[in-house]
Amino acid sequence: MMCNSHGTQLYLEVPSSCLPIVYSPVYNITFMGLEKLHPFDSGKWGKVIHFLKEEKLISDGSIVEAREAAEEDLLVVHTKRYLNRLKWSLVVASITEIPPLLFLPNFLVQRRVLRPLRTQTGGTIMAGKLAVDRGWAINVGGGFHHCSSDKGGGFCAYADITLAIKFLFERVEGISRATIIDLDAHQGNGHERDFLDDRRVFIMDVYNRYIYPGDGYAKSKLPLTYDPLTLYNRYIYPGDGYAKRAIKRKVELDWGTEDDEYLGKVELHTEGALNEVRPDIIVYNAGTDILDGDPLGGLAISPQGIVKRDEIVFRAARRRGIPILMVTSGGYQKRTARIIADSIINLRRQGLIGGNEDGEVTEECVGGVSLMMSSSDSSPSSVSTGPAPNTI
Repeated sequence: MMCNSHGTQLYLEVPSSCLPIVYSPVYNITFMGLEKLHPFDSGKWGKVIHFLKEEKLISDGSIVEAREAAEEDLLVVHTKRYLNRLKWSLVVASITEIPPLLFLPNFLVQRRVLRPLRTQTGGTIMAGKLAVDRGWAINVGGGFHHCSSDKGGGFCAYADITLAIKFLFERVEGISRATIIDLDAHQGNGHERDFLDDRRVFIMDVYNRYIYPGDGYAKSKLPLTYDPLTLYNRYIYPGDGYAKRAIKRKVELDWGTEDDEYLGKVELHTEGALNEVRPDIIVYNAGTDILDGDPLGGLAISPQGIVKRDEIVFRAARRRGIPILMVTSGGYQKRTARIIADSIINLRRQGLIGGNEDGEVTEECVGGVSLMMSSSDSSPSSVSTGPAPNTI
């Protein structure tokens, strides 16, 4: 089917001297302390960047600055009705699970909560194109896998994974099949609903079967501890068995799953998924809420286990020459940022992601994306930034 793609500011060319690591200080949510009412560390993205700078892996001028997804970008997936509903503070309070937001004027909610999430969404879309161009890309934010085209939830207001894939399908020649490897502790019911009937997208999901969005048959299997959060997760969330129909490789984990069992299953099923269908792009949802002690994940994976998990996925992609886009998704402990940074550093040490060959940072990198570049600064691209017919 042919379609006319809208003009977007998210697919501009990036100088080759920039690393395909996408971030903006706008990602971090700080607003009168309200962000502390949710267990999510709403400043973790900036902390990851800080740790990477300390290790000299990046500098301000070597990363790509994310741009905010505009309404036209969001409408590639989201319905107009859903975007209009986000103009009600009550709706945003429900999606982000921060009840006091419902008492705030929506213009403040838009500026201090939704704008950071739209910028992270833009970052994921930008990183998708970078992954195709460079072989890999990391959005230090994103991974809002509970949001679908017409419904948000679980702190996820925009469907960035779906958007990144749809953008690639519409705009980049040769990208017609995608595999989502979702290793966040929670089921990725948002992108699963979006791609339920789309045979171009293969979904592998490894998750704790007993937590949000929940599962009916699990309600009789309480863990040994009966803390309020566990009970809330168990009895309030109704489950999303409908979305599970989209999962091609489903790996349901039990409470307290540890490193050996977890890493064995991740490696077995990652290899199996990529052998079953060879995609043109891998979207890797690398949630760190699998960490032992996470208040929402319910698993018991060590920091070293998370680092090894990411290495397994990147090594599988590298071995097959498949571009990979990584987003960081959930993770609800203060030490999460340090682990994400350590994992990225390990990927570099293992040669699974590359740096600038000459180590130089050019002026065009500062501030992120360059509008005008010489041919020596850019890699060839088949992307149109204005209206043009494309094949889906």
